[in-house]
Amino acid sequence: MSFSDLERPPLDEQFLRGRLVRPGALWTQIDVLAETPSTNAVVAAAAAGGQPEGLVVAAEYQSSGRGRLGRTWTTPPRSALLMSVLLRPTAVEASRWPWLGLLVPLAVAAAVRQVGEIPAQVKWPNDVLVENRKLAGILLERVEGPAAVIGIGLNVTLRESEKPHEAATSLALEKAATIDRATVMAAVLRELASRYQSWVDANGDPAVVLPEYRELSATLGQAVRVELPDGTFLEGTARDLADDGRLIVDTKEGPRPLAAGDVTHLRNA
Repeated sequence: MSFSDLERPPLDEQFLRGRLVRPGALWTQIDVLAETPSTNAVVAAAAAGGQPEGLVVAAEYQSSGRGRLGRTWTTPPRSALLMSVLLRPTAVEASRWPWLGLLVPLAVAAAVRQVGEIPAQVKWPNDVLVENRKLAGILLERVEGPAAVIGIGLNVTLRESEKPHEAATSLALEKAATIDRATVMAAVLRELASRYQSWVDANGDPAVVLPEYRELSATLGQAVRVELPDGTFLEGTARDLADDGRLIVDTKEGPRPLAAGDVTHLRNA
């Protein structure tokens, strides 16, 4: 594996630690790996070993990165921000933990808006889009401990010729104000720490997440086609989120609250 692309410098681990790891901060350890099959697997193993919350593991390249629904996530070395974090919101009741899957993409979108100066939005349940092009994906896994392992994959310098599919994009392709991965990573972790702390302090109250989610949602109000986990489909209008984070879709048969599904935005008539 070649890492000689001068347009894609390595992440500066010392810079990131200096910016983010300090007394009283959420982030307690930041490790940057040259290559790993999956940062989520690394963090999950650390969680199983009793690692406290606040661990961040980033990788320059993932050979077996995973997305939702068992899909693979592969990008050229150093072209993306690939990282996983360990959280233990043990004070929050388990039924509210799924809100982390909505809170994290909000933090990513906010960071991209701040440092990248592009109009990032969130797509239910946990993607980040720019004008319906996929910029980032989030994978939330609950592991024994209990703990939440959250993987973030954000395309930074992905080129047109490297796109895995037509709907993919990157900060570079969107002409973002910065394509420095350390700057973007620091911004994402700051935004995530702030929102996570507010959510934990409110005992996981969805009201901490809902207003901003509605504001930045690319899905709510849209005509959608949803592939359900059993392989069936439904169509309707994504109206709102329920108090447990489920997407409420108004169909011809009435409202359907969905806990999971692969959403496609349809062109409104």
